[in-house]
Amino acid sequence: MPNKVPVVLLVEDDTFLGNIYKTKFELEKFKIVVATDGQEGLEMAKKKKPDIILLDVLMPKMDGFTVLENLKKDKNLAQIPVILLTNLGQKDDVEKGLELGAVDYLIKAHFKPSETVDKVKDVLQL
Repeated sequence: MPNKVPVVLLVEDDTFLGNIYKTKFELEKFKIVVATDGQEGLEMAKKKKPDIILLDVLMPKMDGFTVLENLKKDKNLAQIPVILLTNLGQKDDVEKGLELGAVDYLIKAHFKPSETVDKVKDVLQL
């Protein structure tokens, strides 16, 4: 399938921030699906089979680490790259996220949405 539009699943409980990312990704010709809590994020991942998942860590219902663990346990979803997108910058959190299988870890305060788009392009080799 040439020119398939990459699908990004954004799991982010901050609606304002979610909309900023959504707009930025749509401008860059991505299809973006937004979930507002961890549980919904996991369900959306199963339904939509996105190309990549941007995952917040601190969320209601299920935190990002738990979502990540569940994704990696599911053989249909385990290959989807996950970038943790969070404000938790402690080394322990970064290491935990990477150990659980995240491909990268972006601290929201340090990355503009456009840089996040660039990071996604890198991971998807676009």
